[in-house]
Amino acid sequence: MKRLLLTALLMFLYVGVFGQNNTLFEKATEAYNNGEFQKAIELYEKILENNQHSAALYFNLGNAFYKKNEIGPSIYYYEKALLLSPNDDEIKNNLGYAQNMRLDAIEEMPQTAFAKFYDTTIALLTFEQWAYLAIAMTMAFVIAYIAYYSLLGATQKRISFILSIIAIVICIASIAFAYLQFERFQQDNPAIVFSREIAVTSEPNKRSERIFTLHEGTKVNVLETLDDWQKIKIADGQTGWMPSENLKLLKKF
Repeated sequence: MKRLLLTALLMFLYVGVFGQNNTLFEKATEAYNNGEFQKAIELYEKILENNQHSAALYFNLGNAFYKKNEIGPSIYYYEKALLLSPNDDEIKNNLGYAQNMRLDAIEEMPQTAFAKFYDTTIALLTFEQWAYLAIAMTMAFVIAYIAYYSLLGATQKRISFILSIIAIVICIASIAFAYLQFERFQQDNPAIVFSREIAVTSEPNKRSERIFTLHEGTKVNVLETLDDWQKIKIADGQTGWMPSENLKLLKKF
């Protein structure tokens, strides 16, 4: 009886919070459409405080900050939306507009044709989607295998056998891509620069030599953390240290 009451209470609270978030989202969207971008941001952030995360929420926050010409936060929220919905063209387009407003124009390190093909292939799906595809192909293999032994016609058996081979090959490839994508996801620790201008130094202290300078909205990859400093790497391969307070990690929800 106590367990039923607890379950009912949790469901009641969930429905209440869900309804509140929907109301806040509608009010925020209305404020955005009326040009009240700061009000929209405050309402969207209240939803975040309720531990509600979605690509649509981050996308709308990015739009609101973009309208206020706050380039760092707009890129930050577009990037977070892209993490949750990596194949969304609208998010990619708006992110591209925001990135064009950055001061830093960093050229990426050149890649070989094979490296580009490899990156493009495993980036077609997230590691979760590759895993789902592997499961689907496993089921397809089992069905084709059963059909091979159940069907009587030679042509039907041949087709079932070929389909089973194709399914198991795709399954193995999907498992490999899921693993590689997951490894990349774990190693990648992206962050966005939130300071208008920040010096990147050779060592984690203010006395060391300045290597280069970064500006608001630039995306970096965090390699290491030491006290209040973080070692970062930019797209052209350069590395250095900068204070943690000048960065916001993208994978922190």
